[in-house]
Amino acid sequence: MSIQVRKFSGGCGAEVLGVNIANLSNSDMDAVRQAYVDHGVIFFRDQKITEEEHIAFARRWGPININRFFPADQKYPEIAEVRKEKAQKTNIGGGWHTDHSYDVEPAMGSILVARQLPETGGDTLFANMYAAYDALSPGLKETLSHMRAIHSTAHVFGAGGFYQQTDPNNGMKTAHSDMPEATHPVVITHPESGRKALYVNPGFTVCFEGWTPMESKPLLDYLFAHAALPEFTCRFQWRDGSVAFWDNRATWHYAANDYHGQQRLMHRITIEGSALS
Repeated sequence: MSIQVRKFSGGCGAEVLGVNIANLSNSDMDAVRQAYVDHGVIFFRDQKITEEEHIAFARRWGPININRFFPADQKYPEIAEVRKEKAQKTNIGGGWHTDHSYDVEPAMGSILVARQLPETGGDTLFANMYAAYDALSPGLKETLSHMRAIHSTAHVFGAGGFYQQTDPNNGMKTAHSDMPEATHPVVITHPESGRKALYVNPGFTVCFEGWTPMESKPLLDYLFAHAALPEFTCRFQWRDGSVAFWDNRATWHYAANDYHGQQRLMHRITIEGSALS
């Protein structure tokens, strides 16, 4: 069966069919890469890949980022565990965000593999930042084209941040110092597609450069609500063997927290990126 790329929804993403990501030829890899660039997030089904194959696939895209906050798999430090136990109420990634936007060189993308799933729930939602930008008015596009925003992680992963306040036993590593912060353009030009994308997110964007958080809030709130409109999003239902690979420069994602009392374990590898412009 030859590779097929099928649009997943009207708003976001594509399924890549007829492929085994553990054994891709160079030509197949080119097709997968193009689907990734075109759609921002791509989904694979029935991929019975090992941890070693997960790592090998990631390395074909670039250097692996060893996550500083997530607990790592005991045998494979390249793999971060996205885990929720039966007794936990707070999940990891339970709000719209973009991975590593708080880094000076944000992550290119993340490859998430389902390892243990609840009987129901635990879907992941994605939002298309190309489409969100395209739908803005010409006047707002012009205004945003001159703006930069500050992204921070202290309020999320810091000693007094969200995870420590809500669930201190979730296994996340708490940083007491060296909390990352970075400034990026509000509108970026994607380095591979050449398309413009909105680059702010509710998880880590705290204010506009030169503005106070209070001054920034009304416009940020508008952009956050706009980008999360249903027409820009999709919802991916996980099954055994499912893999999602998203582009952090072109999408947001949101892990639904609707499976209390059940376990869920995902393996995530994040790929290093570069400075945005």
